Amino acid sequence: MAIVFEPIGIVHTSEKKMPRHCSISDVEGTLEIRREFQAGLDDVKAGDRIVVLFHFHKSPAFSPELIHQTPPHGPKAKGVFSICSPVRPNAIGMSTLSVLDVQGNVIHVKGLDMMDGTPILDIKPVVTGGPD
Repeated sequence: MAIVFEPIGIVHTSEKKMPRHCSISDVEGTLEIRREFQAGLDDVKAGDRIVVLFHFHKSPAFSPELIHQTPPHGPKAKGVFSICSPVRPNAIGMSTLSVLDVQGNVIHVKGLDMMDGTPILDIKPVVTGGPD
């Protein structure tokens, strides 16, 4: 079964050295959403937190020996599904960002851990709560 995604937008940032994770980032940039999806931003506003799903477009291909990887901040190898490595069976990343402003089809954000040119696959609101 083939699954094909078309990016809904692209990340723009002038930052050259990206933090390893959005939880420790204060990097600002923009998410430029394709114009045909601009109406989907109607209720996104400054102060919101959003989840951005993206493609690790610069990551090397995954191979079976990478099912366990040693994170840069950890002493031992862990299963790929318990870490945030960009080298994954499906090169999909997820970041939680703060919305600073929305202007037309551009979202100004803080907390980037994505490179300039990163393809955006989807945006969702941060939803808290749920089952214990």
